[in-house]
Amino acid sequence: MARTTHTVSNQPPPLVGYDVFTGDRALVEAVERHLGPGLRDEARESLALLGRATGSEQVREWGEQANENPPRLRTHDRYGHRVDEVHFHPAWHRILGRSVSSGLTDAWGLPGGHVRRAAGFLVATQAEAGHGCPLSMTHAAVPALRIEPELAEAWEPAARSHVYERALLPVAEKPGALLGMAMTEKQGGSDVRANTTEARPLAAAGEYVLTGHKWFCSAPMSDAFLVLAQAPAGLTCFLVPRVLADGSRNAFLIQRLKDKLGNRSNASAEVEFDGTTWARRIGEEGRGVRSIMGMVAATRLDCVLGSAALMRQAVAQAVHHCSYRSAFGGPLAEKPLMRNVLADLALESEAATVLGMRLAAAYDAAEEGGEDAARERALLRIAVPVAKYWVTKRCTPVVTEALECLGGNGYVEESGMPRLLRESPLNSVWEGSGNVQALDVVRVLRTEPLSLDAFLREIGAARGADHRFDRAVRELLAELADLDGVEARARRLVERMALVLQGALLVRWAPPEVADAFCAARLGGDGGAAFGTLPHTLDLRTVVERARVEV
Repeated sequence: MARTTHTVSNQPPPLVGYDVFTGDRALVEAVERHLGPGLRDEARESLALLGRATGSEQVREWGEQANENPPRLRTHDRYGHRVDEVHFHPAWHRILGRSVSSGLTDAWGLPGGHVRRAAGFLVATQAEAGHGCPLSMTHAAVPALRIEPELAEAWEPAARSHVYERALLPVAEKPGALLGMAMTEKQGGSDVRANTTEARPLAAAGEYVLTGHKWFCSAPMSDAFLVLAQAPAGLTCFLVPRVLADGSRNAFLIQRLKDKLGNRSNASAEVEFDGTTWARRIGEEGRGVRSIMGMVAATRLDCVLGSAALMRQAVAQAVHHCSYRSAFGGPLAEKPLMRNVLADLALESEAATVLGMRLAAAYDAAEEGGEDAARERALLRIAVPVAKYWVTKRCTPVVTEALECLGGNGYVEESGMPRLLRESPLNSVWEGSGNVQALDVVRVLRTEPLSLDAFLREIGAARGADHRFDRAVRELLAELADLDGVEARARRLVERMALVLQGALLVRWAPPEVADAFCAARLGGDGGAAFGTLPHTLDLRTVVERARVEV
């Protein structure tokens, strides 16, 4: 009888059918920590429901389908009429609808709303990261809408709705709406003051028509967009709806969709305003950057959360694989060197999660008022660009190393790791690349002393608990005391600020094994440039076990 040559053995089971929220100990603890007692039970229940859906085989399949079938642009209908529509695979609508119905565009003004929404965003985007873009833009648009009470009355209820309605209709006829953004232009990029799109005022107060071209338009099938354009008094913020109040289509000409490295389920476009594109002004003329900064800050935090989600999923996959895969006489996760790698990755993931959730809690505290509100707003002004700079930059190295833990299996599309890797640089680029974030921090240091004071208070709460952390604080204070030539060393300074801030949070709230390892490797100089170079004397087994998902 012929021997079989196709016996499959020593392969881990797929990581599906688990609760993405409950299986993330660092995230669960952050939600418990930052929500009041009266909010915790309901939040745990709803987040666990989302977590089970996210980890299900069905939703994972939707994520794969949405990426394997990217959006298509349809500029004209069969009769030659201009329609400018983007068509998505049904899986995209299913996964986006699930997240909208879970409240991921509804945080402002709700008790604990930002913490709950941030945790949900971190969970849901682990199944499919691309749909985080319209969720983020819609959530972040609310502060800008509130500048104009009339616009807020018309658009905020639809933006915060838990109903996903994909049809293009006037906002008054929609149970739910999504919002996008179109700021950058080909000649300026992040330098939005170099924008050339023109806004010509109409007779009605606050109404304009736009002429120009936007190089990047996020989520072009949204119901409205925040846009920057040059009005007579300077750069100004506008709301551009896709459909006007009378039901007619606004002139919103989609020229092409971007062919991107990753984020392939989501559409990004170049759009043209032809001189008849109707827009409603937000804020005063000439104060466009100030008007849109609330949206930018909120989307920057989502970049932090999105990167934390990618890191968490990559680490979960790596630990899962190595727990089941045997090599050289035993499970990979039990091998001292592999355990070192996994523990190092888990540290980076937990530090990102704890920082992102602390900033979400600051949003809640700032909104709820009280004696801490002003300090929390000041903390956000400096800590958000600090976190955006560092966490998004750490994402790609973490995902790359996690992929390597799977060996050749991780390099194969079916593992899901290549999709995570293609996605990993995105959040570092969107909403201002690394230099933009670093220079923003420098600007705050020079002009907003209350923000620096809030930052120092935050890290000061952990002083005295770890000698390596205390030394790192002293070294950081010396750097902050001398801002001469700071632009050339801005990245170095912001990196140190991020590490000290993460260290402060972990020293206060993480298990001792996690805080000890982080301070040793990230603040104490007892770690290398690559992952897997933690001191061997640390309790690495406990760190890895904490990152393991129970299936």
